[in-house]
Amino acid sequence: MPPPAAPRLPQEKINALQLHVSQMWPRLTRNTRDALEAVQDSKLELPAEQRWPLYVSAGEDARVVRDRLRKTLEPEALRRIDIRVLSGAPEQITEHGLVYLPGRYVVPGGRFNEMYGWDSYFIAQGLLCEGRTGLAESIATLQLYQVRHYGTVLNSNRTYCLMRSHPPFLGRLVLSVFEETGDIEWLAEALPMVERYHAYWCSLPQFIPGLELSRYHALGDGPAPEVLHGEVDAAGRDHYRRLADWLRAHLPENPGLEVFFDRRTDTLTQAAYKDDRTVRESGFDLTWRFGPCGMGIRDFAPVCLNTLVWQMEKDIAEIRRRLGASPPTVERWERQARERAERMHARFWDEKAGLFFDWQLSTQKRRAYPYATTFWPLWAGWATEEQAARVVKNLGLFETEHGLLTSTTRSGCQWDSPFMWAPLVLMAVQGMDRYGFREESARIANRFLTTLSAEFERTGQLYEKYNAVTGSAEVGEDIAFGYPTNETGFGWTNAAVCILTRCGAGNCVL
Repeated sequence: MPPPAAPRLPQEKINALQLHVSQMWPRLTRNTRDALEAVQDSKLELPAEQRWPLYVSAGEDARVVRDRLRKTLEPEALRRIDIRVLSGAPEQITEHGLVYLPGRYVVPGGRFNEMYGWDSYFIAQGLLCEGRTGLAESIATLQLYQVRHYGTVLNSNRTYCLMRSHPPFLGRLVLSVFEETGDIEWLAEALPMVERYHAYWCSLPQFIPGLELSRYHALGDGPAPEVLHGEVDAAGRDHYRRLADWLRAHLPENPGLEVFFDRRTDTLTQAAYKDDRTVRESGFDLTWRFGPCGMGIRDFAPVCLNTLVWQMEKDIAEIRRRLGASPPTVERWERQARERAERMHARFWDEKAGLFFDWQLSTQKRRAYPYATTFWPLWAGWATEEQAARVVKNLGLFETEHGLLTSTTRSGCQWDSPFMWAPLVLMAVQGMDRYGFREESARIANRFLTTLSAEFERTGQLYEKYNAVTGSAEVGEDIAFGYPTNETGFGWTNAAVCILTRCGAGNCVL
């Protein structure tokens, strides 16, 4: 028997959520005039008397940036900012700071006081639903700027993220903005950067020769700087110490973990730090999906990433079509997408489970780890009708009375059970709706919105994540790794409210 339908949230409660979101966007927006607020980073330790570094691309004129700040900031605020030019290798930076961006953007909120890659895609979709097209266009333009100056869309615009990207939604973002503006010149200027970003994911070390698929693979060595100060528990242990303690305790039954833990020094290995940086690049920090706290992620071709690279190939074909490219040029990109889809069907679809799983390189097998990214092929549209029906038949693995679980595994990581995240809920809802499963998509959306509304009435806030089992935003007791807080604001949760209550889940309005 299918689960009972979830009642639609009463209009007055929808109105309250929408009003809150519309009031939050200006508070979360950063611009040159907000530079002093923007440069501050609670994830780093800075002596009170020290100025906050603001790094400018070597391709910019630092004098122009300084003059721009001088015109918009009070003298005292300007004195608290140390403008520096990015030169040399990013790994040589010893004093980390904000990476300057010449325009407006929206931060997620709380400890996340910078522009993030995949967060910004969802935020922009929410802004477009509210008619804030100019701000959404600015976000897209700044991601194109990042590709032009740094070769990729950054994990965030902090110097410690210069060697990591984030889930690639750039093609989708550019096209969604263009649909609202119709600015063909802007679209033409965007195309080379979208293609360059696609090349980033199809080049070593992200590209997997032989398999002809992509993986996450951050650059840089050693601990991620923001983790050392920003992810410390009540006992004073940072995330790396907690992970090392866990690995030491579990080595006897799993000797393979030695690649991540050095018994001699009682510390993590460089492979562990590299995988930790990489799982942060994936956006799923942290999860047991690839191994303990993401250890082993570089050994996987993830279904989520390759879905997004496929989507970028489709988007580039569409952008070229809009710009009047010749049919053979458009077809070249369509062919790339078709060939990638064939490889994805062969590697990611598990006929027995009726789910999409990630492909592990070392075992040459799918890792059977039910995860909400199984809905991403539906969201993008490369799943077959039969595959979509099988995935939706397995909805019960993830569905709760409060929404959608991230995974079926309780690991102590926030990107696993019992947690629920707005982007995963939204993509599942849109994916099911795309294939005609409107009853199921509406039910999940309504459960999710009801959970948000109940916690909003209790606290006056929208949160980064929720407990999908209890419906609560109080999540700290269930988190053993990473940071235990639940941030408010919150960018992509606000966006989900806009999309699900104003724009609907694809073709249907909930």
